[in-house]
Amino acid sequence: MPQKKSEQTAREDHDVIVIGAGAGGMMAAGRAAEAGARVLLLEKMKQPGKKILLSGKTRCNLSNVKDLKGFIAMFGDNGPFLYRAFHHFPRENLLNLLSAYGVETKVERGGRIFPVSDRAEDVVFALCLFMEKFQVELRTGIRVEGIETRKGHVTGVQTSEGYFPSKSVVLATGGATYPMTGSTGDGYRMVSPLGHSIVKLRPALVPLIVAETDLAASMQGVSLKNVRMTAFACPSDQIDLSRIPGFETGRGIRSRKRPSAVIESRQGEMMMTHFGLGGPITLLMSLSIVDALAKGPVSVSIDLKPALDVKQLHERLQRDFNASGKRTFRRIMANLVPHKMVDPLTRLAGVEGDRAASQITSRERAAIVMAMKSLRFTIKSPLPLSRAIVTAGGISLKEIDPKTMASLKVAGLYFCGEVMDIDADTGGYNLQAAFSTGWLAGESAARHALFEPHQPQKEPNG
Repeated sequence: MPQKKSEQTAREDHDVIVIGAGAGGMMAAGRAAEAGARVLLLEKMKQPGKKILLSGKTRCNLSNVKDLKGFIAMFGDNGPFLYRAFHHFPRENLLNLLSAYGVETKVERGGRIFPVSDRAEDVVFALCLFMEKFQVELRTGIRVEGIETRKGHVTGVQTSEGYFPSKSVVLATGGATYPMTGSTGDGYRMVSPLGHSIVKLRPALVPLIVAETDLAASMQGVSLKNVRMTAFACPSDQIDLSRIPGFETGRGIRSRKRPSAVIESRQGEMMMTHFGLGGPITLLMSLSIVDALAKGPVSVSIDLKPALDVKQLHERLQRDFNASGKRTFRRIMANLVPHKMVDPLTRLAGVEGDRAASQITSRERAAIVMAMKSLRFTIKSPLPLSRAIVTAGGISLKEIDPKTMASLKVAGLYFCGEVMDIDADTGGYNLQAAFSTGWLAGESAARHALFEPHQPQKEPNG
């Protein structure tokens, strides 16, 4: 582990102070020290890398095999901002660095990259070894209260243990999700008095609450595979099924222009919860739905049988009815959908589940087909920001130099990771962005501290 205060005499001053020991912060600290700077890393939690330890369900989805263009696309409109960071410290450099400190990696479904060990703690340990090699001073359990400046230049930071002077500061405090890991929005509060703008914070990669909670609760725990969910900017009773695209559309997906009123459409896995919708495709669509909710009503249509069109599903049901006319409608439905969805769907279709299949009319069959092809929910809201995987919004990218991660408001101030207005879908993109921007920010902060002229340091409480 990097040397802590209890293990060495604290330096009286530092070239670079990094605030926040997450993925970006540890990478920034290590790179700044490697570049020759005296580095102090401050973390308010008792140990570094708390959010890394939870990432990828504790397995740490480090990165992805996508090419640079593919990475950029996953960050939507703000993706081009990251071009320099990804180019300067690409995936290959990350994997080589981790390998040098004992972490070998593997590729899984969707191009996701994980440690071979499936242990997030191995990644944290490797980053700690990286910092230790270059003598980063790590102090935990210290809360940074503010960044001090003089005449537009960084002079140091005020903390719960006093003032620490520094020529450069890297802000790596993360977003406002998972507060148990230390991500409580501290960075936004630190830079607002310095003139930085904060783009509205929203939850990204987050489950959704529906208005039809009784219906959702009746299906709680059902995991659905290979279904299509389409979000519409309209009430559920105004959904036009003819507008559902036959292709996926959403951030990071190269596709044709989506039909009007369609927000996103994705096919894959999802889950029913007691409050609404969760699972992979729900999380991927959540940010666009959250943004659409700010403008008006949003509803979703879930196609439980996307491989069959309406006519084909009608024919499939008719064949089942003809072959098993004496069996109850409920038993036949149990062969088509998860058992826990049978009764809710029959109620939606207005069909009594105990009736013999031979008694089901064509009109009733049409109703059940519609229930399976368009299970509808009105989206009420996302879960709170604290329950999201990623924070959307943050420090405006218009106020950050993408070539260095430097503040355009305060000389000597640098940013990395989720504290900025960058976010991507799941798949390792967000962590790679934290590592890449951290590397660039640390290197730039060291160069500033070591080679550029500086204003006189501000005295504590001066």
